[in-house]
Amino acid sequence: MSTPLEYYQSIPPVSKTYGVACLMTTFAFYLELYNPRSIALDYGLVIKRFQIWRLITNFFFLGPFSFRFALRLVIIAKYGVSLERATFDKRTADYLWMLIFGALSLLVIAVVPVLATPWMGSSLVFMIVYIWGREFPNARISIYGVVSLKGFYLPWAMLALDLILGNSIKPAILGMVAGHLYYFLTVLHPLAGGKHIFKTPLWVHKIVAYWGQGTQMNSPVQRDPFAGVAFRGRSYRLNGTRTTTRTPQQPQTTTEETEQPSTRADGGVAFRGRSYRLNSC
Repeated sequence: MSTPLEYYQSIPPVSKTYGVACLMTTFAFYLELYNPRSIALDYGLVIKRFQIWRLITNFFFLGPFSFRFALRLVIIAKYGVSLERATFDKRTADYLWMLIFGALSLLVIAVVPVLATPWMGSSLVFMIVYIWGREFPNARISIYGVVSLKGFYLPWAMLALDLILGNSIKPAILGMVAGHLYYFLTVLHPLAGGKHIFKTPLWVHKIVAYWGQGTQMNSPVQRDPFAGVAFRGRSYRLNGTRTTTRTPQQPQTTTEETEQPSTRADGGVAFRGRSYRLNSC
């Protein structure tokens, strides 16, 4: 059985980063480090006061600690990780682009006042559930050991659970709409004979390459070999001498010179260090 640290280290990078960010955002709320209204989505404040951070921060607040909050984190830890390990295996940039596209889609939907919600993190989580259900439609899912159903119906079961618990179902519906839009453009449309034009942008590949986490097959950007390295340059020993790396083409040589010549069989003079031409008498 793995320890909590080993489990944490085994989580793929995108799911780990998003889950931890959501957890820390709620934890900071209980420490009273910020007011949730200061990170909520409000297009009036974004346009009039140029508070553009609201376009991003609203996706990291999943609400106060509660059963609903725990359920959202479980979805990220289970279904988000499952997608990143299976469908998006060695496709970190594609998985990151899926979340970015979902966030952009939800921001566009929120332009309509009736469809807007202050915090759209729950919608983004439901997008993950919807795409997982489409990718694994025949997987058997057990909900609290009471109901067993196929993976295709998991989003609808989660929707019904929110309804039973008295939560608003609008965030779930918006997330399913964004998820279906992504799945249609990347899977259904190409399978129907359409051209696959919805590709991961180059700037997303650059982010992953600079980040140095995860793997992307056939990436147009080479990974930064120094990603994750804090210091670069020459190294020095503690006694003050500099150490350098020798290449195979530069064999190690000694710098000591010997004043005592050795006489060869042919009468010539040889030195172990540098050689000098001797003037003949």
